[in-house]
Amino acid sequence: MSNKPHIAYGEMESPIGPLTIVCTAKGVCKLEFGSFDETQGNVQGWTRKHLLRQEMSRDDDTVAPVVRQLNEYFHGSRIHFDLPLQLCGTPFQKKVWEALREIPFGETRTYKQIAQSMNAAKAVRAVGNANNKNPLPILVPCHRVIGSNGSLVGYGGGLEKKQFLLDIEKAHTKIS
Repeated sequence: MSNKPHIAYGEMESPIGPLTIVCTAKGVCKLEFGSFDETQGNVQGWTRKHLLRQEMSRDDDTVAPVVRQLNEYFHGSRIHFDLPLQLCGTPFQKKVWEALREIPFGETRTYKQIAQSMNAAKAVRAVGNANNKNPLPILVPCHRVIGSNGSLVGYGGGLEKKQFLLDIEKAHTKIS
């Protein structure tokens, strides 16, 4: 048996299609749109770059809490995730991702507003780039960031998924 830490992955079906979830002992670190078969190359490349480990195996028990909370989110019974996260990125990216986590459920912010909230008003493009590199869409709600004219712009899963997620949140904030 190797001394390398274990990287667990699993999959779930969701209203926006299959999702691949990757976790380490520190927490969930990667969420990909698509099945593991579809995302395996991206997942393995990302884990080699950020975790420097290659031992990965399917472990449904490890990813079960993530699946449960995502299902609760999709069904409208969860507005906050309380999962341990292992965010892998530059200090600036992590700062952007933390700012994204501050956007309330059912609300949106512009890239400019995110930059301003970080006291980096001129870093709008850098905020957009960090948003694009978010390894944990949905959990770190990059779907809540829109263009300054109010339009939906850029989403790794596609704009239809972004709109679906925003619609879920709007529907459930009206009920609350």
